[in-house]
Formats: sequence, C-alpha cells, structure tokens
Amino acid sequence: MSAAVEARPTAEPRPQLRGKPTKERHGFRTFEFALMAPALLVLGLLSLIPFVMLIAMSFSKVKTLGGVSLEFAGLDNWTAVLGDGSVWASWGRSLVYFSSIVILEMALGFVFAVILHNLLRGRSVMLSLVLLPMFLAPVMVGLLGRFMLDSTIGLYAQLMQALGLDTDVFAKTSTALPAVIMIDVWEWTPLVALIMLAGLTSVPPATLEAASVDGAGFLRRLFFIAVPQMMPVILVALLVRSMDAIRYYDIITATTNGGPADSTKIIPIRLYEMAFRFNNQIGRAAVVGLTMLVFSIVLANIFVKVFGEKGAAHVTNVAGDKH
Repeated sequence: MSAAVEARPTAEPRPQLRGKPTKERHGFRTFEFALMAPALLVLGLLSLIPFVMLIAMSFSKVKTLGGVSLEFAGLDNWTAVLGDGSVWASWGRSLVYFSSIVILEMALGFVFAVILHNLLRGRSVMLSLVLLPMFLAPVMVGLLGRFMLDSTIGLYAQLMQALGLDTDVFAKTSTALPAVIMIDVWEWTPLVALIMLAGLTSVPPATLEAASVDGAGFLRRLFFIAVPQMMPVILVALLVRSMDAIRYYDIITATTNGGPADSTKIIPIRLYEMAFRFNNQIGRAAVVGLTMLVFSIVLANIFVKVFGEKGAAHVTNVAGDKH
C-alpha cells in the first residue's frame, strides 16, 4: 500500500501562460470600457458638435433673427478677418499681455515656491496667505483692482500720489495695459507657486543632501538638480497659465473694457465685440476663435516638445550616471 502511494505520480505545476492575455482579463477590460463608454460619448459630443458648428460658422453668414441659420459665404469671413488691421493689432496686444503675465507669473511663482519650501516655521500660515488671491473670482479681482487704483478714492492711487506718480493709470494708453497685467499677476501667481511647491517637494532630499556634501551651493542645487527634476511640473504650470492667458478677458472687462483707445483690447475682447456688440458678426468671430485655437495648440506642442525633451534628457543622464 505504501509502495503504491509512493509510486503515484505527483501533479506537475501548470506552466504559466505568456504572451496574449487570457479571455477573462480581456473581458474585464471590455467591461471597464463599456462602463466608461456613455461618459466618453457625452464628452465627445459636447466637444465635437460645438467644434463642427464653429467651423461651419466660419464659412457662413450667420443670421440670428427668428432662429439661427447659416448661409454659405465661402472664404469671405476669413479674408475679412485676416485682412483686418484692428484684429492684427489686437493680436499684438494679446502677445504682449500673454508673454508678460506668463513670464512674471512663472518667475514670481518659482521664487515664492522656493521661499515657502525653505521655511522652517509658519509654512502653512504663509501658504494660506499666498493662496488667498487665487480663490477670488476674476471679475471680483478686476473690480477690486479698479477700486484700489481709482484716482480719487483708491488706496494705491493715494500712495502713488504721495510718491509723485501719475494716478490715472486706467485713463492713459501707456499705463492701462501694465496695470491690467499686474492685476492678473497678483491673482494667478499663487497658482503657479502652488504647482512649483509641489514640484520642489517631490525632489528626493537624498539627492540634494548628496550634492551638498559634494560642495554644491544652494543655487547650484536649485538650478542644476531640483529644476531639471521639476521639468514636468514646470510644464504643467506653463500650460495651465498659457491656455488661460490667451483667452482671458474677465479682468480687462471689469477694469478698462478694452480702452482707452483700444490699448487693452486683446483678441478675446475683439472676439466678444464681433459676436455680440457690433454688427453681430458671428461668422468672423468664429474665425477669430479658430485662430485662437490653432495658436493654443501650436504653443502647447512647442512647450511639450521643449520641456518634455529637457526632462527626458535629464532622466537619461541620471540613469546613465547611476549605471
């Protein structure tokens, strides 16, 4: 009996299947996709239908009397917009506005993030104070800036008057756009600082300590070790503010409404006036909207290519040094 038991062959372990996934796993993936399909379909329709309508309007004369109707107009809207000097002037002001707020907010946000990251006490309190402007509605920020810079009762205007500076900042073409830019920087620099602070926190402390032991100073550790590892986070901050800056008009509407003498009439303000204020030129406004979309896509691709390649190159160099 014992010999028979010993002679009984033992069960061999089943070989593990490799290569294609099993049917159960494939079915699980299909089930997940089926659960997400309704939401994806709704999101696709909400994005695709307005985009198709925008393209159709750009080639049509849009009539809103008695309901929306489109009358094919060929390239009339495109030639009118691309040949309009006022539109190109608005694009020029938009580029100045865009580049100014992005550069200032990225630089100041990085400085505030470094300061907050190196605070030993009171970091939570300081972070709460820094983030306060970000939680205000842009229209409220514009109205607040208009009140504070009012030439008769504004606190900032009184301080400027005490320093011998001109107080009518919103009434002159040379100071209106810089004033609007500074209001925007005041509101949205905290967002960039918060994103940058998250990037600084994610840098391994051991790497910074090793560099400090090797004799690297604070600035070397910051710009040659921390910043290259923060490239993905910097890219996120840059994309978020860039996409907002090119289509932002809340603060300008609440402060100058494009004036004086169109000195703050950036391209979103021009689009609004085309569509809803002057002559109901919805077809031309659709062309302006499409050009803004193309500009945003091209700009985002440039940022992703530049900062993505820098981040990938840094990871490759670090991996090579380790091996």
